[in-house]
Amino acid sequence: MADFLLDLSNAARSYLDTLDKKPFRQVTSKMVDLMKNPYPNDSILLKGQHRKLHRVDIGEHRIVYSVSNNIVMVENIDKRNDGAVYRF
Repeated sequence: MADFLLDLSNAARSYLDTLDKKPFRQVTSKMVDLMKNPYPNDSILLKGQHRKLHRVDIGEHRIVYSVSNNIVMVENIDKRNDGAVYRF
């Protein structure tokens, strides 16, 4: 299977800039894994969306992303216990 390309929304880029070293490494490592397999076992398809959005948890953070035409688009990254990750 070919690797996927990764694209980050402006919100995702901004959030990455706020992370400390350890969470930054955890989140970026998970994004690299998504490029190899965009549908890992811990991925959940979100309901009620007009497009197919998935989410994965990594440490204290949640990544919301979509997959289209061999591109993994990271829509948002935020704290796991904060509903703001779903508002974009």
